[in-house]
Formats: sequence, structure tokens, C-alpha cells
Amino acid sequence: MHLRITSADSLGRVSGRGHVVAALARPQFRRLFAVRLLGQFGDGIFQASLAGTVLFNPERQAHAADVAAAFAVLLLPYSFIGPFAGVLLDRWWRQRVFVLANIVRAACVVVVSIEIAAGLHGVPFYASALVVISISRFILSALSASLPHVVAEGELVTANALSTTVGSAITAAGGGIAIGVRALIGSDNSQYAVIAVGAALAYVPAAMVARGFARTDLGPDDIARGERETIRAVARGLAAGFRHVAHIAPVRHALSIIGLQRLVAGVTTVCTVLLYRNYLHADGLARTGLSGLTQAIAALTIGSGLAALVTPTAFRSIGPRRWVSAMLILGAATQLAIVLPYRTWLMLVAALLLGFVAQGIKISVDTQVQQHVADQFRGRVFSLYDVLVNVALVVAAALTALALPEDGRSPVSVLVLAAAYLSGAVFYFIAERPTTP
Repeated sequence: MHLRITSADSLGRVSGRGHVVAALARPQFRRLFAVRLLGQFGDGIFQASLAGTVLFNPERQAHAADVAAAFAVLLLPYSFIGPFAGVLLDRWWRQRVFVLANIVRAACVVVVSIEIAAGLHGVPFYASALVVISISRFILSALSASLPHVVAEGELVTANALSTTVGSAITAAGGGIAIGVRALIGSDNSQYAVIAVGAALAYVPAAMVARGFARTDLGPDDIARGERETIRAVARGLAAGFRHVAHIAPVRHALSIIGLQRLVAGVTTVCTVLLYRNYLHADGLARTGLSGLTQAIAALTIGSGLAALVTPTAFRSIGPRRWVSAMLILGAATQLAIVLPYRTWLMLVAALLLGFVAQGIKISVDTQVQQHVADQFRGRVFSLYDVLVNVALVVAAALTALALPEDGRSPVSVLVLAAAYLSGAVFYFIAERPTTP
């Protein structure tokens, strides 16, 4: 299967300059990057505005079942519609998607803020909050599908590293600023509502920036637009997307590995929440409770940043086969040597290394999908990718709710996770071996 060269490839490589500089030198990439950063900054603010509810507050989730329920409510609803929404990303102009979806989620945020101010809880509140979260997932899939239109193929891995890593950091920054504002103005319903409205103030500029693209700049390419968007037509498009992926071995293998990695990461996440809540003890500067979880998230973020620096060079020099396999082996070693002793300081080291592993694999998988999937299928494939990740996390949370002790300490689970990483490394290294002509 040979991927047809898309519009960005005509720009060619920039010789004599680093790949980061080459990507940032492209005005279209900078514009798409700005759309991402504004949107993810708003996501961080919006998520912080929900921190006062029991469902979204990890400090109150003392039981594995509580964490599993939070994962399910946050991730499953969009998983049912995500694949079908992905078909629309391959039939609607993605530039229009960025403009209209950002405006719609800004309006939805205003509705949520009114509900927060009124003290509304239960199904109506969570439903409206999940609409905002679902639109955000839809936009992130569109961003990944659009990236090959704004950089040359040789710069994709660097552009992915820069976009996803800085985007995650911006989300964290938005959440941190919102939490700081909450500390200054108070934390009753009206203050949470004010914080929520702040997200809309980021989403609207994201829509305005996206208007700077021409309608056709971000694809999709080569698609008939006359057909009505009926359920049957969308379902046919989804089936075509499945068939397309089934015939591209590197994409099949890459998606299998990201599903495995997210399954393991989901178990590790639930274990970490329970350990910091119910088992670990403060050790000097290494804290427990919500403060300790904040330290762990910071360490994970640092690891992700380091992976963003290293992965593009490794991806080009040794190839995704060796790099992804090495990341999986590092994940297994981290579980056995660093997680297993269950020491507070070591948990921070483990968070850094596992953040490195997760981001190294994600950057590689994103690039593999963009390089091998034809543009007219990219939207639905990235939506399927997103659903795969969400379902893996929910399954992991459900498994841990059934099997984990309430304090999160389970040496057997650590051994199982290490074995899963090693099995994935062996599978990927063998499956991606070069074939003789």
C-alpha cells in the first residue's frame, strides 16, 4: 500500500536546518499548532472547573470502583459515536470542523457554567459536560488527521512530538492557572462557573485562528461530497475505514501496541491513585494524597517532554520497529525494578520513565498512521485510534476494580504488567521485521 503524496509533501525538505525549525518555519503548521494550543489550554481550564465534583476529584476516589466509574463516565460515551464521527472528518472540510466545533463547544461551556452556578448535579450536568469533552476528542482527531497537510512527510515525527507534548503541557498549564484562580476567588459554585467560562475564552480564539486556513487546506482529499450524511452512508464509510486499516500491516501492528500500552497504563493509573490515597507514606519532599499525585503527574510530564526530544531522532535513526520495542522493554524494566518496591520516591522515578515510554510510543504510532493511511481515511482511523485508547483505559480500570486491593499494592499485578510489556515488545519486533521481496 503506497500512500499518495499530500499537499504538504510538495513543500519538500528544508536542508541544513533542524526538523523542529523546519516545521515551525511553515506558516500553515504554526497556524494549526495555535489552534491546538488554544483548544487544549481551554480543555485544561474546563477540566479544572469540574474538579469540585466527586466524579472528577481523584482525592475523593478512595476505591478502585470509584476510579473505574470515573473512567467509564468520562471515556465511554464518546467511544460509541467516535468511529462514526470519524467518517465525517473524512467527508467534511476539516477547516470548517475547527471553526464550527470550537464555537459549539464554547457555547456548551457557557451552558455548563450556568448549570454549575445553579448547583445542578446528576445526569443533565454530566451529559452537558460530556458533550464538551466529546467535541474536544473530535477536534483532537481532526488535528492529527490534518497534520500531514501542513508539514512534509520527513517532518511528521517531529511535528507530532512537538504538537502532542506541548499540547499536553498547555492543558496542564490551563488547569494549573484555573486552580490558582480558584484559590484566589474561592471555590463555591459561582466561582467554579467563572472558571468554566474561561474555557470559552480560549475556544473562540481557536475558531478565529482556524478561519485563516482556506477551506481546502486541511483536506480531506479525493472524496465525493454529494452524498447525504445518512446513518447508512456513515456506516458504510466506517466499514470502509476498517477494511482500509485491515490491509495496512504497520498500522494494524501500531494500533495493537498502543492499545496494549494504554491498557497497561490504565491499570498503572488506578494503582497509582489508590497507592497515593491509601498506602504510600510521605518521605521528605515526596508527598502522598493529592499533593503526591500532583508530583507524580509532574514527573510523568517531564518524562513525556524528554521523549519528545529523543523520539524523532531515534525514529529516524533506528526505525519505529526497534524504538517502540525498546520502549516496551523499558516499561517492563520500570515495573519490575522501580514500581515493585513500592517506595514513594521511586514512584516519582517510575512516573517519569513510564511517561517517557508512553509518549515515545504515541509519537511513533501517530506518525505511522499518518504515513501509511490515505488522507481520505485518516479522520476515521484517528477516531478509531482514540476509541481504542479509551476502551483500553476503561477495561483496565474495570479489571483493577475487580482484582486490586483497596490500597493499590499488588505485586502480582506488577509482574503481569511487566509480562504484558515484554510480550508486546516481542510481538512488535517480530511482526514488523522486514519482509524479503
